[in-house]
Amino acid sequence: MRGVEHRLFGTRDAAQPYSAAEWAADAKLEVARAQGAGKLPILVGGTGLYLRTLLDGIAPVPPIDPGIRETVRARTVQENGAELQQRDGSGAALLRPTDSARIARALEVVLSTGRPLAEWQAQRQGGIGDDVTVRALILLPPRPWLYQRCDERFEAMLDGGAIEEVSRLLSRNLDPDLPAMRAIGVREIAAMLRGELGRDVALAAAAQATRNYAKRQYTWFAHQPPQQWVRFTEPLDSGAALQRALALLDRSS
Repeated sequence: MRGVEHRLFGTRDAAQPYSAAEWAADAKLEVARAQGAGKLPILVGGTGLYLRTLLDGIAPVPPIDPGIRETVRARTVQENGAELQQRDGSGAALLRPTDSARIARALEVVLSTGRPLAEWQAQRQGGIGDDVTVRALILLPPRPWLYQRCDERFEAMLDGGAIEEVSRLLSRNLDPDLPAMRAIGVREIAAMLRGELGRDVALAAAAQATRNYAKRQYTWFAHQPPQQWVRFTEPLDSGAALQRALALLDRSS
């Protein structure tokens, strides 16, 4: 970690799902601990939902009826998508037809509570945004530079232990629907280990999936966070660029 203390990094076993609400509760505690020790907590990440949950709070959705959850999770994404379209058309329109996890979540909420997920999300509670001073820096480098970094990073991961990591995951026979088993690159590396894909093909497929995800993150962070959050659009390929980014953040405070 090069001398910088990291928290909530590698703390959850792959067999245990980790929701945004669970992460936000743990992060809230770690922020308080850091501040209590006179340290500056720095939130880093690319998952906007998790950061928003921590800062703005989470919808007070009641516990889902176990029978409804079991039924929904046992069906195909196409079946769930069709029923969600009938019961919550506006919510269904916001989701990709292949996003099985979010479609299932939206459907089980409306079936269990009788109210669309969007109604619950309008009643957020528990966020720390009003209790702390947030100074935000959003990194939006040129897309060609970012996509090249994505390609280089995944290839470095293959050479740096990712294949062995996926091999260990597969040896545990975990539920394939667990988030860890659906992480970008896991399926491609697993197919390579089974002899279904060559290394070059697996690398190309996983790199493309990484770029696709980066594109969605890029779009979200470009438009969704508050406009007063600082956007830095240069390539972060040198210490000087980082210093310019921090200087821009200082001027905005």
